[in-house]
Amino acid sequence: MIFKGKSVLITGGSRGIGKAIAVRLAKEGANVAIASKTVEANAKIEGTIYTAAEEISAAGAAKVLPLQCDIRFGDQIDHVAEATAKEFGGIDILVNNASAINLSGTAQMEPKRFDLMHDINIRGTFFMSRACIPYLKKSTNAHILNLSPPISLDKKWFANHLAYTMSKFGMSMIVLGLSEEMKQFHIAANALWPKTTIATAAVKNLLGGDFLMQRSRTPEIVADAAYYILQKPSDKCTGNFFIDEEVLKSEGVSDFSKYAVNPEQKLMTDLFL
Repeated sequence: MIFKGKSVLITGGSRGIGKAIAVRLAKEGANVAIASKTVEANAKIEGTIYTAAEEISAAGAAKVLPLQCDIRFGDQIDHVAEATAKEFGGIDILVNNASAINLSGTAQMEPKRFDLMHDINIRGTFFMSRACIPYLKKSTNAHILNLSPPISLDKKWFANHLAYTMSKFGMSMIVLGLSEEMKQFHIAANALWPKTTIATAAVKNLLGGDFLMQRSRTPEIVADAAYYILQKPSDKCTGNFFIDEEVLKSEGVSDFSKYAVNPEQKLMTDLFL
């Protein structure tokens, strides 16, 4: 029960990678708050913050707190941080998982889609981190973990989906900045990114449908990697851009077949790798 007594806040925690991380840490006895917009069932996307909370509780969480939040709005961000700290007595871990994706080229990118990605991916991540920092300063092993890729200035990552690349690299720049700025307070800031595509609602509904889903891994591989990262000493492990498979290999994992949606299909490497 490594995370027993630890309090975790996860954005975008109602499904996919966010929920998988929540369940993984719940198995270790953590208190888990999930912040997400979804409070009503939708045919295209699985679950709500309430159904996710039931799964997280069943996994073994000490306490679970579902919070409706649109992280484009600062007042909702502040409420989530305050409510989490009040319910759990503090915040030890923040996972910035909430993200929007649109792979349109520049000519096809609508302003509202551009703004959505940047408001969630960059602005939301920045201000959620800001709201949690006063509480993280009081933790004995504080971590911020962004679900964002290693930064690469290779033109190929900008050529086909410039707006999305800017938004995800923006999340990664937050890691670079916070890892240095928060070092004096022993607050770690790291990033985690999957080696292959992950079977999420975005992959199913926006990117590749069942074809890509069958060539993806389940969110549990990212959750297992996060489990190992978030227990590392925050004063020593900061400013890193982790890849899920590499994290697990360093922990002695060599068989990744259990994470494949369809072990008979060749896996697709994720963007930015």
